[in-house]
Amino acid sequence: MGKSKDQPDAGLRSLNHYSNRLPLWRYWPRQHLIPLIRYETPYLAWVQEKVRTPALDSYFAFTANLGTHTFFMVFLPFLFWCGSPSMGRGLVHILASGVFWSGFLKDLLCLPRPLSPPLQRITMSGSAALEYGFPSTHSTNAVSVAVYALGLLGSPESTLSAEVTLLLQTVTYVYVVSIVLGRLYCGMHGMLDCTVGCAMGAAIGLVQFHYGPAFEEFIVSASLKDISLLAILIISLVRVHPEPADDCPCFDDSVAFAGVMLGVDVSSWHFAEIWDGYPAGSIPYDLEKIGWVKTAIRLVLGVLCIFAWRTVMKPALLRILPPIFRTLEKLGLLLPRRFFTTASEYTTVPSNLKDHDVLPNFSEIPNIMATMRHPRRRAISVGPQSEADAYETLAYREKRRRESQSGGNRASPVAEDENKPNGTPVLSRKTTTLDDYEGMMGRGSPSSSGVDVSHNERLSPFPSLDPEQRDEEEVFSQIKKPRVRYDVEVVTKLVVYAGIPWIVIEIAPLLFHLIGLGVPEA
Repeated sequence: MGKSKDQPDAGLRSLNHYSNRLPLWRYWPRQHLIPLIRYETPYLAWVQEKVRTPALDSYFAFTANLGTHTFFMVFLPFLFWCGSPSMGRGLVHILASGVFWSGFLKDLLCLPRPLSPPLQRITMSGSAALEYGFPSTHSTNAVSVAVYALGLLGSPESTLSAEVTLLLQTVTYVYVVSIVLGRLYCGMHGMLDCTVGCAMGAAIGLVQFHYGPAFEEFIVSASLKDISLLAILIISLVRVHPEPADDCPCFDDSVAFAGVMLGVDVSSWHFAEIWDGYPAGSIPYDLEKIGWVKTAIRLVLGVLCIFAWRTVMKPALLRILPPIFRTLEKLGLLLPRRFFTTASEYTTVPSNLKDHDVLPNFSEIPNIMATMRHPRRRAISVGPQSEADAYETLAYREKRRRESQSGGNRASPVAEDENKPNGTPVLSRKTTTLDDYEGMMGRGSPSSSGVDVSHNERLSPFPSLDPEQRDEEEVFSQIKKPRVRYDVEVVTKLVVYAGIPWIVIEIAPLLFHLIGLGVPEA
């Protein structure tokens, strides 16, 4: 009986990893884009080395937080509660589209980030490095928001003065340039990632600016059938999200923001005509009548309601859903996703899951605020951080090994240095040539390389394995193993994040009204 095509020869798992896990129509474009990522990596490392300073490290690590999903999720509710629900819905549509479609492309093509080393990754959050690199979600988010904001500022309907408009436009340009350049500076993305991310963001922002008002009108005047079809469409998009080749959390973010968009649209439709005397879809607010103190109390109380919802609902669903999923699994009604453990394989879901969540736990807020106040608390990482990093490191090692055997390329400066007596390879801050940076590619850490096999055999902690297996064990020993993920987490995340807009649009305004924080009646 012939060997299954999904079972590569022993010792060659890393080389056949993507060809075995991806269909040809996904594998072919990936293989044609990989050389571009490898080609630009030494140049990115050279530029990073030339311009890096401690001050810029802190600045770009800090501003990266302003392009994350978490930042927008925490502050978007303020727009709904402070008299700008239409803009809030517009930004939700922009960000949900950007996060979903950038995550869709990431899991579709499974392209790694530029290799580290030679790049050094500077970040205040380690979770971003666990995702694929192409395209840059930070760039997509920043550009989409900037294009939408600039469109609103320049529209004839804008009532702002010329001075205020110019100030806000300047802030917007500084914001988007800081985010996009910061992804390059911090070694998190390459030019290809950021260029495609920017193009996606610009397209999403323009679509929202030109067609957002029509969609807004559709939402607040839709029939039950229309809103049901919209909900089915959003859930269907979650179902057809591509299966990644590696354990990548991109899908989690896509599910979260699909839930947020679902919740915003359904809640806005349901709540459209509840307030007499206000435009459909709006939430009563008047700063002159309420005042700054009550406004601040509204914001704090509203945020507490959001975290209370998440704190209660998430563990409840993780307890309720497993038995239901086991029944559905027996009936053959579930379509399991790769890297998610099915309900029949576990009894309970641990309560202390280490989440990659868009909205953090309430207990994590003090640490997040402390990090924001002290941007020098950044992490500088060298070496693979994810499965995608590890497989790309191994693939590039094999590429160099084959080139060395065929005599096509001269030995790299790093390999030559490793062959010197007592040579201990390090990441030097003095290297200046592209050859030096290219020589570092494929090295899994500052003190190892897969190019010189004999050198590897002397240093490897796995000397009994053949070279390919030894390389794989060495590289994968450097990355943190992903935690077990459970099938019920997908529905849990969808329900929890769909419920957040329900809290923001329906529950919180009613609560404000009941306890005297609403707009006083005339």
